[in-house]
Amino acid sequence: MINNDSMKYKKVIERPTFPKRAVITAGMPYGNKALHFGHIGGVFVHADIFARFMRDRIGSENVIFVSGTDCYGSPILESYRKAKEGNLFSGDIEEFVCFYHEKQKEVLDAYQISLDLYGASALGKVGEVHKEVSKMVFEDLYNKGYINKMFSEQFYDEKFDVLLNGRQVVGKCPVQGCSSEKAYADECGLGHQYMPNELIDPISALSGETPKLKSIENWYFRLENWTEKLKNYLELLKDKGESRKYLINTISEFLKKPVIYITRNQMDIFEGMKSKLPKHTVVDEGKNSIVIVFENFELREKSRTILSQNGLKFRTGKALVPFRISGNIEWGVPVPEAEGMSGATFWVWPESLWAPISFTKAYLETVPNPENQWESWWKSKDSKVFQFIGEDNIYFYSIAESALFMALQNNDPVIDPKEGEFQLPHIIANNHLLFMDKKASSSSNIKPPSASELLDYYTPEQLRMHFISLGLANKGASFKPKKMGDNTFYEGIDMVLKEGNLLTNILNKLVRSCFYTAQKYYESKIPKGTISLSVIEKSKEAILDFEIKMYKHDFHRLTDILDDYIRTANKNWVNSSKLVDKDQNEELRSQLLMDSFYAIRVAITLLHSFAPIGCEKIREFMNLNEKIWDWTYIFEDYNAFIEDVDKHNLKFLEPKVDFFTKHHTQFEMYE
Repeated sequence: MINNDSMKYKKVIERPTFPKRAVITAGMPYGNKALHFGHIGGVFVHADIFARFMRDRIGSENVIFVSGTDCYGSPILESYRKAKEGNLFSGDIEEFVCFYHEKQKEVLDAYQISLDLYGASALGKVGEVHKEVSKMVFEDLYNKGYINKMFSEQFYDEKFDVLLNGRQVVGKCPVQGCSSEKAYADECGLGHQYMPNELIDPISALSGETPKLKSIENWYFRLENWTEKLKNYLELLKDKGESRKYLINTISEFLKKPVIYITRNQMDIFEGMKSKLPKHTVVDEGKNSIVIVFENFELREKSRTILSQNGLKFRTGKALVPFRISGNIEWGVPVPEAEGMSGATFWVWPESLWAPISFTKAYLETVPNPENQWESWWKSKDSKVFQFIGEDNIYFYSIAESALFMALQNNDPVIDPKEGEFQLPHIIANNHLLFMDKKASSSSNIKPPSASELLDYYTPEQLRMHFISLGLANKGASFKPKKMGDNTFYEGIDMVLKEGNLLTNILNKLVRSCFYTAQKYYESKIPKGTISLSVIEKSKEAILDFEIKMYKHDFHRLTDILDDYIRTANKNWVNSSKLVDKDQNEELRSQLLMDSFYAIRVAITLLHSFAPIGCEKIREFMNLNEKIWDWTYIFEDYNAFIEDVDKHNLKFLEPKVDFFTKHHTQFEMYE
């Protein structure tokens, strides 16, 4: 037991307040391929560790963790076309996405990603619910006047006599400073948004020729009209101090006035025709290009046309542009008919933003509680939505989604909504997870491993511990596996194993030592007595620090806390054991065993969200009940989780038993 009279801790730390309910979502992988390591290490592991922690912290009944396969959109359509042409797939497109959806689910399960639902936006009951939610969102926005028809230019392949969508067009990004040559119809691989007619050097993926532009009518959400509200929202995020700095900086880059960049060597031409432009301001920052600033998107678009007609080459700056709601791809969620427009489907990006609502609704329909409606999770002040994404998707989730959800509120859109209004999700955006210091690409000379292939060389626990330690909250980090098959990627010590060794080496050794000592000297019982104050103080400090870091999503700091705590407990065991053996001090042995089992109990509760299987195995061998994971009892000692203290026994541990295991290839590699 803990001596309550000695609970005088050296420092007082204010504990964070968590919501009563939480929806946690992870980014949606496209349904045209298996998961790559970036899906797992860059998003899903972080989301899963937080979801598992929140279940322990606020109760599993108060947490919903959902994600799913993004089934629609031109990437899937293009991949399906190529698979059919290459005789690589014989079924229809629904079977195509179903095939990859099932493969994705298998990998997520293998990595112990504890989703309540991994749905698919086009398949089964989840697909039906997603169509219902999409219809609801469209009608709500339409009835409030937030979306309207607008003509915009779309690429058209004359050879195939077909309009091109998304990734059926490839060119260079028109945004100033972006070097991406994997730019598509209206977005580039780095997440920049623009109008189709801005794309530089477009090529049709169908014919390999330069496509024409046709004026096509679609539904648009005028995102650029939400600039001021989004600026206010950004200030709110700054004041709260809970969002990552680079997320704040990325959002702010898109909330500036629309601009056009012209190189200095064209200034003579520009000076001769600038009077034809609508109202603008010229800014000379002393760089290679001058900047033309406009008050709104329409003025910039008129100027683009005039500059093009006069033969000037230019680039545009980051800015909010109209957010397309509909398209003409047959494989898509149907858009309700309105104002004579029928047969349209939703563009994949807007419908993927509200897909987590669909997944939440679909999941709750499987739970036998008629009062448990999706609105109480997405429209309640007691609830909070946490969305884990990659940095390329900040524009969509932190900007477009925020504006859309404000528009879906019942009253005047606000950034701090009342009870019953759409709550704006909290975005946790990770930086790029690189491969060997470069952005992973299937077309590079060294092919990055798939998420599934990694499990042929590392255990899920080793990879989970490593990925979470990489500090993606602050900057991009590189994944550097040492050896996989015939490939030696990284010379030297295998850094992927560093964090996992804390479990497979240090913690395994400590737990075994405690069990074997209890078996040898105490008949498989934990001695009775009072835990040392120094151990209690160290434990409470680690617990509170861990809780704060988890609240702030400072995930890489969590591994530092675990490392320090477990190594300190092991060091205490090693050093004190020497004294025990030297003097045969039974009192010290008893105290050491109590203190160490207390440290193990704290360690596995903190580790539970990282390595649940090994932690659960330790709990079973300690013969403790499931309350050990409940943070209501976080400061209790192991006796609080024993049904009958007087009759309690540890489960007998055979020699050389591991609670956390290494991959069998690692024994072969280092023998």
